Amino acid sequence: MSDPQTVSWAPGRIMAAEMAEQPAVLQRILDEGAPKIREIAAEIASRTPRFVLLTARGTSDNAALYAKYLVEVLLGKPAGLTSMSTTTAYGAKPDLTDVLVITVSQSGGSPDLVASTKAAREAGAITLAVTNNAASPLAEVSEFHIDVLAGAEKALPATKTYTAELLALYLLVEGLRGGDGAAAKVLPGLAAGVLGRQAEVKALAERYRFAQRLVLTSRGYGYPTAREAALKLMETTYIPASPFSGADLLHGPLAMVDNVSPVIAIVPDGKGGEALQPVLDRLRGRGADLMVVGQREQVRAASAGFALPAGVPEEVQPILEILPLQLLAYEITIARGQDPDAPRALAKVTETH
Repeated sequence: MSDPQTVSWAPGRIMAAEMAEQPAVLQRILDEGAPKIREIAAEIASRTPRFVLLTARGTSDNAALYAKYLVEVLLGKPAGLTSMSTTTAYGAKPDLTDVLVITVSQSGGSPDLVASTKAAREAGAITLAVTNNAASPLAEVSEFHIDVLAGAEKALPATKTYTAELLALYLLVEGLRGGDGAAAKVLPGLAAGVLGRQAEVKALAERYRFAQRLVLTSRGYGYPTAREAALKLMETTYIPASPFSGADLLHGPLAMVDNVSPVIAIVPDGKGGEALQPVLDRLRGRGADLMVVGQREQVRAASAGFALPAGVPEEVQPILEILPLQLLAYEITIARGQDPDAPRALAKVTETH
């Protein structure tokens, strides 16, 4: 990453600086945040919640979806994403006794998140807020709070708070099942290595700077990455980007894929990648311009791509998968003559009700 002080005049300098902070943020969570997360997880586990509901908006919603996979795969408990309007607009009063409600929010300030979490607590839920603001209204109304320790985020597109949320949620789920989270220890160093390959991403950006639309796809743990990457691309480059589960892509939307509409596939090294293989075969059969982020052998077989480090457990790969895609959104935006620090119609705290 470029030294932000040497490009203080340049568009995107804030986003670039915050992307570059991610290895340090991940290390801070492992060093300073992990003991508190384990403590909270142990207390929640002792109360044996029967299932988990996750509440979030925007980028944090993609982190919540990642946590849903963790809960269902690693804990073997049912998990769902809440529809906040059922509480805030319709006034529904579900019985949430012994349910763990996890609300994920960078700012902790959106009124609907606060109101739905408060209602969940009143309905008997165990409530946990995961935020980057320990003094937020959301933290105040929740029984438990995890600070993701990302530091003040000044760029409008969320980058370091997203990967911080992913790591905090992984450590939480590990704590809930009595694990030690050892798989995460390699992430800060590997993240630094991925971010250090910005020149590769810049070349990819030149390939896609004139794209009229993008399709992103993955399966399993990689699917939240596809959704988050699409969001980053849309809010910075303004290119329409549609994320699909690979399974859903085959159920109709594949018809819109041709040889001029690029497809970005996130291919996890593990069961998610195996499940995506038939989708990749169909995309190649249609002559799609296929970019792969993930397994090296899949990158070689694609039109273009970015290979990620091998040997990383699948459940923590999303923390690395998103990094080249953040860089891609940044580089395409710069190549199109726009400023990723000032995307139109975007606010740091979105006050939905």
